[in-house]
Amino acid sequence: MKLLTKFNLILLLLFATGGLIVSQVISSFLLSNARQEVLREAELMMASATSVRDYTASNLDPLLAQNPEHKSRFLPETVPAFAAMTTFNRLKRRYPDYAYREAALNPTNPEHRAADWEADIIRFLRDNPDRTQVSGQRETPMGPSMYLAIPIAADPPCLECHSTPSAAPAAVVTTYGSSNGFGWKQNAIVGAQIVSVPMSLPLEKARLVRRMVLVFLVAILIVTIAVLDAAVYFIVIRPLKLVSDAADRVSKGELNSPPVPVKGSDEIASVTASFNRMQLSLAKAFKMLG
Repeated sequence: MKLLTKFNLILLLLFATGGLIVSQVISSFLLSNARQEVLREAELMMASATSVRDYTASNLDPLLAQNPEHKSRFLPETVPAFAAMTTFNRLKRRYPDYAYREAALNPTNPEHRAADWEADIIRFLRDNPDRTQVSGQRETPMGPSMYLAIPIAADPPCLECHSTPSAAPAAVVTTYGSSNGFGWKQNAIVGAQIVSVPMSLPLEKARLVRRMVLVFLVAILIVTIAVLDAAVYFIVIRPLKLVSDAADRVSKGELNSPPVPVKGSDEIASVTASFNRMQLSLAKAFKMLG
């Protein structure tokens, strides 16, 4: 096996090992960055929904509660959750992959009953009251999605409608019946605000960047090997080949061949100079013997 081939194999092995390590590090970094990007987006959506809830509770509910119609017919606009979900549903028309839910284990409105995965989140928050939020990733028919959930506790205003059917406003019982949404206890975790954000686009961007980095690394590998091969050939292999050819001529009796040119002061030049001295010594020795 030629010296240049051995050199290239060593370079390929080193670059392959380094490229594998770099690829894993880059993949991990890009995936983490994509998740952080999606999580920040979810946090912004959650803050927006919470702001709508707070505005409804502090500004709209007191006004709507004074409406005489509210005594005979339940007005869902008085419920902070209704305002937040209605606002988000308008946004969902343009961004159908995004979702916002205020799910409960025992809601008044059956539409707000938690799905199985949402119920698991609510139970987790209920069993871990020190957790102010929880996030994670789940697979959906539209691809991977990240969710962010914060607990909903039964505060005193909630108990006005959710303690017992007899204590609830008559309009609520008339609209939804007396079977669901009652028995809540003060400060108990009864539900969760859950935002779902698709991860397909950030993950695709991460994969695209990873491919670009790998292509860039391969291009660097090719250029580096080409440059190093040229350098090794002109600095090491070519001078050694000149010495090798001269040695062949000497071995065939051509003792008066011109000396090999010595260039530089490195180890190759030192070997070339030593060979020239040896050739000269052999020529003198044979001349003396003749």
